[in-house]
Amino acid sequence: MSKPSKTAGEAPASDSLRRRHRGWRVAAWIVGPLLLVMVPVAIVGSVTPAPSALIIRSLFVKDGAARAAEMQEHVAVEPATQMFDIAYGGGVDPVETLDLFSNATEGELLPTVVWIHGGAWVSGSSANVNPYLKLLANEGYTTVGVNYGLGPEATYPAAVNQLNEALGYLNDHADELGIDSSQIVLAGDSAGAQLASQLATLITDERYANLMGIAPALEADQLSGALLNCGVYDLASMAELDGIIAWGLQTSLWAYTGTKNWSATYEGATMSSLDFVTSDFPPTYISGGNGDGLTWLQSIPMSTALQAAGVPVTELFWPAEHEPALPHEYQFHLDRPEAQEALEATIGWLGEVTS
Repeated sequence: MSKPSKTAGEAPASDSLRRRHRGWRVAAWIVGPLLLVMVPVAIVGSVTPAPSALIIRSLFVKDGAARAAEMQEHVAVEPATQMFDIAYGGGVDPVETLDLFSNATEGELLPTVVWIHGGAWVSGSSANVNPYLKLLANEGYTTVGVNYGLGPEATYPAAVNQLNEALGYLNDHADELGIDSSQIVLAGDSAGAQLASQLATLITDERYANLMGIAPALEADQLSGALLNCGVYDLASMAELDGIIAWGLQTSLWAYTGTKNWSATYEGATMSSLDFVTSDFPPTYISGGNGDGLTWLQSIPMSTALQAAGVPVTELFWPAEHEPALPHEYQFHLDRPEAQEALEATIGWLGEVTS
């Protein structure tokens, strides 16, 4: 009986099997170590958010440093006064610090922008936004970047209490810091925008302050405005998302609130500033990129709620078809013309609310 013929270029079956076996071994070398890491993280992650939250933090740290370096290149002149790591909590907790930038002369008090950094409630620092604060300081403001406790080490409402304490410190030391305490703008990006909106609600709504059990450090008439970039204002809608980005945000919220069921508890309810908007909420500037899902799910509904309550709102949103699609926190990518437009709009709005 004759042997089966083999066409030109066709390897014997044994050669094909050997190559396939080598491929499986290569795949095992790659996938094996990943599984050794991913499987335990997945198992532990079903019980505690800490390992995943720390992974998320590491990603934010790298991104935040790169973004700050990009912004720093646009700072042509450094503000005359730069103060770092001012302890606002009496030095008990090392995270309770703030940075300040100003061109105020001796005895001069300037309208003040208090900025709360983002980082999904588990990462970030004032250093990530300091170059942007320098730009605003050069427009005639004292600007302050505040640090606060992050999850999972600190759980809700620790950050709210700390930020309220920081406002009290700024109010008490206004004269020496060049702060006009009658013209305070609360500002923030991403998770920081959520916190800024929550503080504005705390200060302007006595019922909400009672629910939180926190005595506001400022009076409502001390607030000139709220500046909200790319924030989260409705926690219930966050729980309904799926996908890798949603997983990251939901894990971060679990780490920050200390409860896996955050959307249906006190934590999620009181973090949802959209549900507590009143006409006393300060005039608001709100913006988000068209390529950021949070714009459509969070920022636009928040703007709609504010306007329905009679709050003066200045929006900067972009058409859905705008190209290039603008990502989360596009405002900090100052090499982009849209970010420059947002900066100009921000400066213009600040001039209106603090004039």
